[in-house]
Amino acid sequence: MKNASSGAADGRGTLLLLPAFNEEPSVGAVVRACRSALPFSEILVVDDGSSDGTAAAARDAGARVLRLPCNLGVGVAVQAGLQRAVESGFDRVVRLDSDGQHVPAEIPKLLARQEQTGADLVVGSRFLPGSSFDGSTVARRFGNRALAKFLSIVCQARVTDPTSGFWCVCGPLLRYFAWEYPCDYPEPEALALLRRQGYRFAEAPVRVEPRAHGRSHIRSAGMLYFAMRVGLALLADRVRPVNRRFARKG
Repeated sequence: MKNASSGAADGRGTLLLLPAFNEEPSVGAVVRACRSALPFSEILVVDDGSSDGTAAAARDAGARVLRLPCNLGVGVAVQAGLQRAVESGFDRVVRLDSDGQHVPAEIPKLLARQEQTGADLVVGSRFLPGSSFDGSTVARRFGNRALAKFLSIVCQARVTDPTSGFWCVCGPLLRYFAWEYPCDYPEPEALALLRRQGYRFAEAPVRVEPRAHGRSHIRSAGMLYFAMRVGLALLADRVRPVNRRFARKG
């Protein structure tokens, strides 16, 4: 395994994972910003069946590209990237979007928080003191708060940003997610599943920019409905048996 602890400052031993679907206008700039932020990291763009030049733009910017045969959704794309990371011997993965809203210069905050807390997963939160985010509507904020409160109860730990796709995972939890990662509502379900498996998570305040290209798959008008559907999925997850093979030991 490549040593995760050595990658806290410059990215050694860390894989940066960028799922992408039709992100040709933005993915190249994001890859270059990732290289600037963590010069010794490796960058993998998972092209989720794009119909544009996403793969070529990512390669031209210096990333490795894993192309999926068709559009399978962000959960499947992330899991494919995690599987490639485990197969390649990485012990830490940072996941961020390809549309420009996640700022690669903020990645060291996630790595530092992980080193500080020993958490298996660190989530970049848009809603902690010290964060910066100006791209949400009233409906989205309300739905996010409702989901955060419910997920905090489920996880028995405070959650402020249950839909953040900017996070860092390492160690046995990385290998568990590579094997079994939720695909319907990946971010909130992943938090619930990792807690059931005995793993720990923490949050770190990060700066998030308005997306440079495209739009969110969660529409403002449907955010409350989305939160209700996720809540039902989380309740269903409570009856799922713990996977003893990947349960946290100690």
